Amino acid sequence: MTLENRIVLFSKLGEFLNAESSKEDLKYWASLCKGENGWFTEDNVLLALKNIGQEFLQKEALVAFCKPIKNEKQNPKKIGVIAAGNIPLVGFHDLLCILLTGNIALVKLSSSDSVLMQKIISKLIEIDPEISSQIEIADRLNAADAFIATGSDNSSRYFEYYFGKKPNIIRKNRSSVAVLTGTETREELRNLGYDIFQFFGLGCRNVSKLFVPKGYKFDTFFESIEYWNTIHIHHKYSNNYDYNKSIYLVNRNHHYDNGFLLVTQSENMVSPISVVFYEEYEDENALEAKLHAHQEKIQCIVGKNYTPFGKSQSPVLDEFADNVNTIDFLNNL
Repeated sequence: MTLENRIVLFSKLGEFLNAESSKEDLKYWASLCKGENGWFTEDNVLLALKNIGQEFLQKEALVAFCKPIKNEKQNPKKIGVIAAGNIPLVGFHDLLCILLTGNIALVKLSSSDSVLMQKIISKLIEIDPEISSQIEIADRLNAADAFIATGSDNSSRYFEYYFGKKPNIIRKNRSSVAVLTGTETREELRNLGYDIFQFFGLGCRNVSKLFVPKGYKFDTFFESIEYWNTIHIHHKYSNNYDYNKSIYLVNRNHHYDNGFLLVTQSENMVSPISVVFYEEYEDENALEAKLHAHQEKIQCIVGKNYTPFGKSQSPVLDEFADNVNTIDFLNNL
């Protein structure tokens, strides 16, 4: 299968995901996902599929993305893929890179996100059966020549122990932050709500911490994100909110509460679900130094001079997780 054919294959997948006629099929996929993972609501599954279709699978973008790839892989490698299951299809970009480079994907499905990945793989094979020789669903990855694994800091130690002797990309915990100046418009703050609440805050690209100027007032922020108040209807999110609120009340921790989001001051970078941490700053240069010092733990920075508000969950095709170029890694095997 030539590189050109693989580009055509994925662009056709993109056409399917973006087509009006596919809506009922995708809603059916979403209904199956909800039975497997209570966090995977129909809206979130459809959003993940929309982002992939529109950001990753446009033919022009794929052609540009594939420029560094050699047309024919003389010695394809078997790449073991272990994807996290925190948000729908979080492992798709790795699968895309492996297949585009002509390698073979040994996919260990996440128990939290197996249905959707299988549906995508089945659709790829339906579009072009030849791709089936490049994809294998595997429970064990002993045959892999290299590994791409995503998980927590704890699971990364497990990955490094078992996979460290072979070429690998092992991703650990990361989170995202927003830098506010106090001059944001209501629209910008409203868009920040998307960065915080999409996928219930479960993704590494979700904003879990705000850096705000000293003395920042949260009134306009809370008014601007009121649109998201229905998130409290979801029982899993609501349970997290109620639990964290009770902890703060019992421990008398100072916090702000708008009825569906808790905001509290902390130097930590990763907040629990339903909570956003904040930290005040006075000097922008000192803030930049702090962000640089934590760069290994930050996936995305949102703000006026960074990723635009509302766009943290819409990475473009060549925006690699943890800033590790997966295409280069695969090309050099």
